[in-house]
Amino acid sequence: MTANPSDELLNSLLTLVGQTNAVREEVRVWSMSGVERVAFPDGSTAIFKYAKKPFDSEDQALRLAHTLGVPVPRLHASAVLDGWLGMLMEDLGLSVREADDLDGVAAAVVLHSTRTAFSLPVLDRERLRALPTRALEHLERLRKADRWEDADDIEDALNRIDRAAGARSAGAMVAPFGWVHSEFHPTSLHIGERGWRLLDFARAFTGPGLLDLASWHGTIEPPHPFRLRVFLEQYVTAGGTPDALTRRGGLAAENWALGWHRMWAVEWFMEQSIRWIDDPATDPAYIKVVRRHLVDVLHLLEI
Repeated sequence: MTANPSDELLNSLLTLVGQTNAVREEVRVWSMSGVERVAFPDGSTAIFKYAKKPFDSEDQALRLAHTLGVPVPRLHASAVLDGWLGMLMEDLGLSVREADDLDGVAAAVVLHSTRTAFSLPVLDRERLRALPTRALEHLERLRKADRWEDADDIEDALNRIDRAAGARSAGAMVAPFGWVHSEFHPTSLHIGERGWRLLDFARAFTGPGLLDLASWHGTIEPPHPFRLRVFLEQYVTAGGTPDALTRRGGLAAENWALGWHRMWAVEWFMEQSIRWIDDPATDPAYIKVVRRHLVDVLHLLEI
């Protein structure tokens, strides 16, 4: 089913929480997910979030995080329909301010010290090392579909990274290794009057926590190893494991983290292009960002 079944999902969720109707207000909507604020006749509100594969197991991650003591929004109800997940969650209201770096390290320390969740997907050293191979497989599928045909430079870069991945992936399981939020940005940290809550667990997994720390400052601007080094030191000062500063794969921790985070992003963008989005009209944008990230990977991982 390609149509967005949000109406049916919301009706199912309203039944589960004992409500008959709600007024909907869009907060953020895109092709694979959406967030709305819903107001009930009694004046109360909730957040309605819906998403399709591969974002359709966030309710499980939220329940698990809550059980393990991670500050997350309360999940009132969830339902699945035609491959789409729908959730009704606590409405945290407006943020009192934007999250800063100290907020980020505090949240990361809590998340990374949480007991490992074995039900989450795992990105260990073997799977990290396989990321360039997986990206090459996505490229082959794209080319068989007569897409990404002028991408020899992408193939060459991925082959170079693949050859070096065995050595450069060393240290993947050095602490912090466990919960990885994977969308760890200031916009995923809600600072409210009653403290902070971590949002957007749709792609949480078990793996190197340094990938979270490398993602905090985003990927729009060029990677900044010195800035990440400061962030890592703040993380350790806030109670994070000192091993976060340990060299791995023959590289400084900040270079290793930034390089592998961007390689992780490349594989995700390429899978999204051929599998989840699968729209040739988006190819120029995806090719551009993949090229940019691959240049960074080669530089950061010293390949």
